[in-house]
Amino acid sequence: MSDLNSRRRPRGGRWLPRLAWFSLLVLLLAALLLAGAGPAYRLELLPLGSAFDMLRRGVYLSAGAATLGLLALIAATFCRRLQPALIGGLVVVATAAMLAVPWLHWQRAQTAPPIHDITTDTENPPAFETLAAAREAAPNAVEYPGESVARQQREAYPDIQPMILDAPLNLARDVAEAAALDMGWQLAHNSLTRIEATDTTTWFGFTDDIVIRLSEDDDRVRLDVRSASRMGRSDVGANAARIRAYFEAVERRLD
Repeated sequence: MSDLNSRRRPRGGRWLPRLAWFSLLVLLLAALLLAGAGPAYRLELLPLGSAFDMLRRGVYLSAGAATLGLLALIAATFCRRLQPALIGGLVVVATAAMLAVPWLHWQRAQTAPPIHDITTDTENPPAFETLAAAREAAPNAVEYPGESVARQQREAYPDIQPMILDAPLNLARDVAEAAALDMGWQLAHNSLTRIEATDTTTWFGFTDDIVIRLSEDDDRVRLDVRSASRMGRSDVGANAARIRAYFEAVERRLD
């Protein structure tokens, strides 16, 4: 009878379900680290370096969870154990989905130049005035970095150019202001020829500064934009993407 029971006992014993559940537990811990790094920094619970360390640990734990989940899936498939196979497969799929955003961010970081100050006019960039004091208190400089950054910008983002509006200055200013509000920016200055604003990132709460300059050109208005990060050597393309999105908002307002 004991031989018969041993033959009927599911292959994998107790270790296979435990392995599957453990991989799920590791995945949940990794998710907490990844999701909590940004809010922990925004709430000033951790300095930026510690928050980034928290992110790295979350990535490492995610890789470990995926490895354990894959082992559980393979072993459960071989042993014909449905529940461990489902849990292991879930862990592998969830890990891939969870790491997709950090992976894309890392990929962009490999191709983006190490610059953080982007402008449509590299020869005469719009200057920060109202936001100058806030930028002086931040790590990155108030003044435009110069030709070395301009050269890298032209090579990486050749499409970042001034926008020409076929509209009088008053209307162009109203459109520029409305588009900035559409972007969710906080206006710090708003005059006929210049708008200054800030944009705060959702996850870590980094503050970037934007200045918009309107210049009359015959019957048209030239719109120049400068977007600069307050901290960090590379913006991973965020400021160029912000300028593109803003011009799209302006076009929608004009339509």
